[in-house]
Amino acid sequence: MAIAKAERLMNLALCLLGTRRPLSKRELRESIEAYLEAGSDDSFNRMFERDKDDLRELGLVIETVENLDGEVGYQARRDSNSLPPITLDAEEAAALGLAAKVWQQARLAGAASGALQKLRAAGLPEDVDPYEAHGALEPRIPVHEAAFEPLMLACRDRRPVVFEYRKATAARPEPRHVEPWALECWRGHWYLAGFDRDRGAERVFRLSRITGKVRSRGGAFTAEVPDVVTVRGTVASWAGETADRSALIRLRVGAGYPLRARATAVRELGEGWDELEIPYGHGLDAWLVEFGPDVVVLDPAELRADVVDRLRAVAKG
Repeated sequence: MAIAKAERLMNLALCLLGTRRPLSKRELRESIEAYLEAGSDDSFNRMFERDKDDLRELGLVIETVENLDGEVGYQARRDSNSLPPITLDAEEAAALGLAAKVWQQARLAGAASGALQKLRAAGLPEDVDPYEAHGALEPRIPVHEAAFEPLMLACRDRRPVVFEYRKATAARPEPRHVEPWALECWRGHWYLAGFDRDRGAERVFRLSRITGKVRSRGGAFTAEVPDVVTVRGTVASWAGETADRSALIRLRVGAGYPLRARATAVRELGEGWDELEIPYGHGLDAWLVEFGPDVVVLDPAELRADVVDRLRAVAKG
């Protein structure tokens, strides 16, 4: 049904954009197959009015004109529905090229590449290479999780979702009913920020812990969606960006370079181990677990206990 409606809207838009004079309802009904199949005049009128409103909501400027006989016609003039010329300087073009390159591994790669081609056709200077300014960089956002695309669409369309989620300390996943706000990438992992209906509070979910399919649900959001900057701060805090104290860990030599980059102090212990002091905030236990046997938490005791609990949960499967 969704495909049929999209096709009907496209046909209506093409008719309104392609005509040189306003078309009446009767003419539009005779031109579009879906309207011919409408069971009655009332069904057609309701369908047409909904489609017309949907196109206007999408940004199409539809003019209503009454002819000498009093018949109402509709037309979407091209000059009223065309964008102004796009002009980009070298830095702006480079920024767009870099953004397109970031999505090379994602499902958005085709759309990003097509967007650059359209910009070329729209007048992007041929002597500007969007990739050249950052040719030494290979920025990528890894998107391997199957949950990414349905959640991205749910965030865009403001649709509640349901999925199975396994916490790091849990042996089995459990259902979550979430109003998705935004997706954020942090330290190479994707996180979903949203309102957890079951718990009545905002929550952050790591996409790699979502199991099974993400299913959409009808209805509107029940909680107010915060500003995107606030959401990013929530993800950063939840994932461990905000640190208010320090932790002491033992790290195997030649391992854990991300941890070494954040360390405020490093001391050689010998026998293939170093001692690091690193910022400690919410989420550090989940990050340390990823380094497996190369990391041993020395202090504080609560962090050590959290890491041990997570490792045991992973061992249980």
